[in-house]
Amino acid sequence: MWPWLEKIASACWDRVRRYSLTRRDEDNGGSGSGSGADAEDLLLWSRDIGRHAAGEFSFAVVQANEVLEDHSQVETGADATFVGVYDGHGGAEASRFISNHLSAHLVRLAQESGIVSEDVVRNAFSATEQGFMSLVRRTHLIKPSIAAIGSCCLVGVIWRKTLYLANLGDSRAVVGCLTGSNKIVAEQLTRDHNASIEEVRQELRSLHPDDSQIVVMKNGVWRIKGIIQVSRSIGDAYLKKQEFAVDPSITRFHLSEPLRRPVLTSEPSICTRPIRPQDSFVIFASDGLWEHLTNQRAVEIVHNNPREGIARRLVRAALKEAARKREMRYNDITRLEKGVRRFFHDDITVVVVFIDHGLLQEGNASTPELSVRGFVESGAPSTFSGLNSIP
Repeated sequence: MWPWLEKIASACWDRVRRYSLTRRDEDNGGSGSGSGADAEDLLLWSRDIGRHAAGEFSFAVVQANEVLEDHSQVETGADATFVGVYDGHGGAEASRFISNHLSAHLVRLAQESGIVSEDVVRNAFSATEQGFMSLVRRTHLIKPSIAAIGSCCLVGVIWRKTLYLANLGDSRAVVGCLTGSNKIVAEQLTRDHNASIEEVRQELRSLHPDDSQIVVMKNGVWRIKGIIQVSRSIGDAYLKKQEFAVDPSITRFHLSEPLRRPVLTSEPSICTRPIRPQDSFVIFASDGLWEHLTNQRAVEIVHNNPREGIARRLVRAALKEAARKREMRYNDITRLEKGVRRFFHDDITVVVVFIDHGLLQEGNASTPELSVRGFVESGAPSTFSGLNSIP
């Protein structure tokens, strides 16, 4: 076989392996252990337990939109763990692009500098934004709607007993901390960039003092320019560059006046946090979870239940709360079809990363080597290995 043809065949086989493992596969002999109630929810998938460099992880996703707009990934190597949760809006192209490129940028930049640092993470976000904007520029005349597609982006990297966190939008990372009395306490590690928060509205007004419509109340919800709630994202090109203005006939994305300067930013909030002895686990989740569960309620669920299947348990708790708010039964929601379910809850992605302190690498660990262990793509989670991102 010619070398170029061999590469194409290999890529196609890899794609099959990525898509092949779903929740139903796990219930029929994989690592999942599901219950009958979950078996009826054909829009929920999970990996109940897996290994990462410093412990175990569990993830789950439930689809509500006609097309799943959440993507996520867990990548792990001998001394590092990467977690990403990407909550798309307007479509899945931006979140899918991030899942295919951000970790690769981070790996490349970490290799070049020899360390993981806030600058490495920030530059990986910047490279991902530039890459997606280039894609928009190449394709928006053929597909104008791509200019109105964007994604929140939450990333965590565990390396050298340190947690590096970066966030755009309103996905959230929360750590569960054990107290001396063996009680669990939630600590929110990331800042939500959402116009529903007064601090965010004040920030926007200070950045746009000449724009009285920078944040407006629409249908009982604070929105930037009356359109979008999140103030930071990857993509959403039409709210960042005038050249990507959307056809005014599409009222959902219509601006009342031409864009004078960007109203959204791709600059992430970044923090570096040494992992403390009392840190038990970290929950990474899209806002679909936090809409229905408080931080404290979520960490209590994780603390009080077995690790295996815990992400799925959190998703189920959120769905039960969504059902309660609408005076429905949980089983009624699980029987709704995609698209219809969006009227009751959002796409929800949850990754729970447990920290086994005895496995944490010491400070002299080498540049991280990552290989993909868990992945969610186009509505079907999968697991695969053997992709070495850093030689």
